[in-house]
Amino acid sequence: MNRFNPLEEAEQALTLIFSGIDTQVKDNLNRVLSAFRRHRVGTHHFSGVTGYGHDDLGRQVLDRVFADIVAAEAAAVRVQFVSGTHAIACALYGVLRPGDELLAVVGPPYDTLEEVIGVRGNNQGSLAEFGIRYRELALTEAGTVNWAALGTTIKPETRMVLIQRSCGYSWRPSLTIAEIEKIIYLVKQQNPSTICFVDNCYGEFVENREPPAVGADLIAGSLIKNPGGTIVTAGGYVAGRADLVEAATCRLTAPGIGRSGGATFDQNRLLFQGLFLAPQMVGEAMKGNHLTAYVFDKLGYPVNPLPLAPRRDVIQAVQLGSPEKLIAFCRAIQQHSPIGSYLDPVPAEMPGYDDQLVMAGGTFIDGSTSEFSADGPLREPYVVFCQGGTHWTHVAIALEAAMEAIGPG
Repeated sequence: MNRFNPLEEAEQALTLIFSGIDTQVKDNLNRVLSAFRRHRVGTHHFSGVTGYGHDDLGRQVLDRVFADIVAAEAAAVRVQFVSGTHAIACALYGVLRPGDELLAVVGPPYDTLEEVIGVRGNNQGSLAEFGIRYRELALTEAGTVNWAALGTTIKPETRMVLIQRSCGYSWRPSLTIAEIEKIIYLVKQQNPSTICFVDNCYGEFVENREPPAVGADLIAGSLIKNPGGTIVTAGGYVAGRADLVEAATCRLTAPGIGRSGGATFDQNRLLFQGLFLAPQMVGEAMKGNHLTAYVFDKLGYPVNPLPLAPRRDVIQAVQLGSPEKLIAFCRAIQQHSPIGSYLDPVPAEMPGYDDQLVMAGGTFIDGSTSEFSADGPLREPYVVFCQGGTHWTHVAIALEAAMEAIGPG
């Protein structure tokens, strides 16, 4: 008797969805190619300068190309950003001033922002220590934006609204571009001067538009996630209104220097090439997400998003229900990673997080989740967050091992 194999069923059931993703990859790649062509990118842009980084032609053109792709006035793509959290923090510190209010409108922000804002930790120079107030608009019981409350919640002192596009480590739907557009519309109706800032991590190239195209004033993200195409070695970006980008980069460098400084350490070619590869890599990750959702839904585990639902980022959550299963899942993924397959993931503390994390990350770039990875905090209901994937066939191989490791739900 043949044993039921949900992977084989998933591959057949998802054929049309995979085809649709390929069509979107083509559209997004065309957007990238158009920007490269418009700004006449050539091999001379791969060279960098040393020291202060003054007049780095490649860096300047890359900024323009990136801004063009995301429909922003300006962008700063920098290897000096340590992470997406660092880029976001620079944007917050660059724009907000004592007495201002920061309002998160999609529930609690990602864990690593808690100490930046000041809801956890102390004596670190958080926003709270600088007299910047913070408020949070709770999600509905269904985990969606509270649209009714959002329409009346903006105050005169609400200088900035924080819109986290991805679900992060929470069990909620990530945002679509259409939902981000609606949030911005409701905010601007109440106070046109309130800055709408989008944490864009994990969302780049998932749709055919980015938040600045629907009115976002500023966005930020990581280069070792979607827009780095799995080959960029470090960095992050900010993009949006030119004055706000400059304000953010003045916190990265110094007032008076802003975007004009920062050596690129001979990374320009990788930054351009990663951006070129990004739409394809994101497409493969989306296919892997669908595959993961389909398989573990069939095995009886709650999944978010659902198997056939359109993707809103490159994260797929699976509720495993126990720490043992979370660790076993990550162990199976690590064993089928190209790097460090011999390592055994164990729960551990990680800077910026309140809970212990277990993480499978056998990636070529340390900390990158553009290649297939899985991780989660050791807290109930023990959800594993699967991210990235350079090709869906690798995801399928790793999932086969994960299925065997944890069994049915």
